[in-house]
Amino acid sequence: MSQNNGSGKRSEKGLLTPDNCVVALIDHQPQMLFGASNFDRQGIINNTVALSKAARVFDVPVVLTTVETKTFSGNLWPQVRAIFLDQEPIERSTMNSWDDRNFVAAIERTGRKKIVLAGLWTETCVALPTVQAIHDGYEVYVVEDCCGDVSQLSHDNAMKRVIQAGAKPVTALSTLLEWQRDWAQRDTYDAVMDIVKTHFGAYGIGVEYAYTMVHGAPATKFPEYVIPSLAGAHN
Repeated sequence: MSQNNGSGKRSEKGLLTPDNCVVALIDHQPQMLFGASNFDRQGIINNTVALSKAARVFDVPVVLTTVETKTFSGNLWPQVRAIFLDQEPIERSTMNSWDDRNFVAAIERTGRKKIVLAGLWTETCVALPTVQAIHDGYEVYVVEDCCGDVSQLSHDNAMKRVIQAGAKPVTALSTLLEWQRDWAQRDTYDAVMDIVKTHFGAYGIGVEYAYTMVHGAPATKFPEYVIPSLAGAHN
């Protein structure tokens, strides 16, 4: 994407840039979230939506994949689907996405060797493709706060395993800021601030406070809340 203000292309030197990675979101589906107990479930949704929005802002290619949608796991979360309306998830039967040729082919088509990966559950749907992607020459960044598992032990063991294999643990916020890198990048600045204020708690509220109380900016205007129609609701 274009870089404004003459600041040029973001330096790499081992870091993520919008130009050198692909995002893989694996099995963010209702039944998979039901079983997650290591993190707050709403937090996992929030962070995954934030990462998804960030990928759109920075025009990073995204591979969506789901497992056994009709028979067990349910549809991709609507909050994520809303961000990628024109993109169909790759449906699998395999627990390990790297065993699915369509998933691997989608990664390969991007031509990128760094994978920013998140999914449910960490010990299977994240750890297995991570280990094998690294074996096949990819560099994997596991977005830990967009992952979940059936217990804290399961999640922690999975993270130890992928780190030992060479993966780098990151978060949704750290990925967003690594892509932005320079506040002089004005083409993405407003969108990044919108994600921060919407999804990142104290940081977002601090930004709003600084804008309005210190710099005298008008308060952020979020879309008006419209109550969904009650037509057809059960009595």
